[in-house]
Amino acid sequence: MVGAKKPLVGVVIPAYKVSAHILSVLSSLGPEISQICVVDDACPEQSGQIVEREFLDDRVTVLYHDTNQGVGAAMKTGFREILKRDVDVIVKLDGDGQMDPTYIKDLVTPIINGLADYTKGNRFRFMESIHHMPKIRYLGNIGLSILSKASTGYWNIFDPNNGFVAISAPVLREINLDKVSRRYFFESDMLFRLSLIRAKVLDVPMRARYGDEKSNLSILKASIEFPMKHLRNFFKRILILYFIRDFSFPSLQLLLGTSFTLSGSIIGLYNFFRSQELGVNTAPGTLILFAVLFLTGVQFLLGFITHDLQSVPNRTISQDLRLVQDRPTSEKDHW
Repeated sequence: MVGAKKPLVGVVIPAYKVSAHILSVLSSLGPEISQICVVDDACPEQSGQIVEREFLDDRVTVLYHDTNQGVGAAMKTGFREILKRDVDVIVKLDGDGQMDPTYIKDLVTPIINGLADYTKGNRFRFMESIHHMPKIRYLGNIGLSILSKASTGYWNIFDPNNGFVAISAPVLREINLDKVSRRYFFESDMLFRLSLIRAKVLDVPMRARYGDEKSNLSILKASIEFPMKHLRNFFKRILILYFIRDFSFPSLQLLLGTSFTLSGSIIGLYNFFRSQELGVNTAPGTLILFAVLFLTGVQFLLGFITHDLQSVPNRTISQDLRLVQDRPTSEKDHW
């Protein structure tokens, strides 16, 4: 379009123990990036000072945390800073060199064209990427992807812990960053927050890069912490979207399905153990009651699940939000 404003792209880079890679990552960012914010999360290698001393570029701003707060906290600091600038799309790029900056265009283009509010990488679309991925990381991603689908309602996406993401600035302003997880659950929690405002999320296929960098994420800790947080977000999502903001037939299906299934199960188990204890057969009427309650409940639950699977947001909200981006913060989401 003649005379149309060129979209401005900002990049936020969380920096913790990335001194060996941060300069090469910054050097790979071309002129299409208008703003770069590096957040030194109390890095013991002084990554932020290295950037300020050795990478002289007017686009770069370096911020510092006095104590290590986690990648999520670093991103929130960077998001808040870069939202003060005149940018349309914001990209998260790690400073360890695992993310190929050439994919930034693939992440940003759908947002600029109005096809998505938030885009994220998906390393599982290419078989060679899967082949080179460490096996424990591969299995962990599969498990976490299933949990993430349920907790966020984005049944159409995969690789939820892929931190190579981009978001529309108006959409980011709608998210209460104070509520987003401060550490490694950040990416998954962002998806949950996006689901509450019904933002459209799109997977972008990309190949993974693995070098000599070491992850700071503890696999054991994540295997315990992440499932619990996904479970918490699942119940919050269901409560907010199906009972607080709306109450419709699927809400009724969930209530009836849960009640009937639990009632049928309790009746069935009670009479099973009672018959075993007394050595008598359960009355036919009791068996029929159990079967009717349980099967009816399952049917209601299947109906709800079908609705939830079909309710993945498919319309972007970015354009609408631009019309109300000056709305008072008190009216935004505070869940």
